[in-house]
Amino acid sequence: MAMFMDLNVSYTTDKKRLQGLIEKAAHRNYILCCFSYVKLIRLPIKVLNRLTIVATDPSHFRPTAVYKAYDLVAVFPKTEKLFHAACMTFDVDIICVAVSEKLPFYFKRSPVNGAIERGVFFELSYTPAIRDSTMRRYTIANAVSLMETCKGKNVIVTSGAERPLELRGPYDIANLGLLFGLSEQDGKAAVSTNCRAVHLHGETRKTALGIIHTMKKDQPLSEGQREVDDPPSKRPKIELS
Repeated sequence: MAMFMDLNVSYTTDKKRLQGLIEKAAHRNYILCCFSYVKLIRLPIKVLNRLTIVATDPSHFRPTAVYKAYDLVAVFPKTEKLFHAACMTFDVDIICVAVSEKLPFYFKRSPVNGAIERGVFFELSYTPAIRDSTMRRYTIANAVSLMETCKGKNVIVTSGAERPLELRGPYDIANLGLLFGLSEQDGKAAVSTNCRAVHLHGETRKTALGIIHTMKKDQPLSEGQREVDDPPSKRPKIELS
């Protein structure tokens, strides 16, 4: 059975509306939703906290120990230079793609592939597309542009919902992925397995765990061994007197 997740639900200080968002997500069969900040809410759904950095200059992104307090860290790069840096060097889990405005740059294969190799995911939020027809055009156009470059790899689709009525069911979102240029399989992964991969990436970033691959280095040969192993043509000649 697929496990569906929404990694971008807008936090609100209105506790009643926040409760409604979580209950709606649970009712829609999501097992996990992510807010920017949450305090002890006991419901049959796992809740994460997320930091999203809207950056217009490289100096805006300076990782600190504070980042480890968040389950997920996302960056919203506003320029091509920052998008390249986010893909290649920023220690983040998610790169947000603009959905409410026209992109000021084109996606290039090199940085996109760099992000994929590092296990970083690209996020598309669908709520703007259901609020306004102009933003719907931007969402679809920017999404299709991304898919042409990443080929549907490492993409998550989130809501960005501020109200319970803006949440859609996971199968509806998977179908919406078809408009974004995702295949049926990739659309389903964008709200399930890919979200799980983002969560695991966040846990790895927080704990700074990794894998070290070691190789046994060959020991240098002794003089006697070299003489035995060397071919006759390279062995020193011995002259008899």
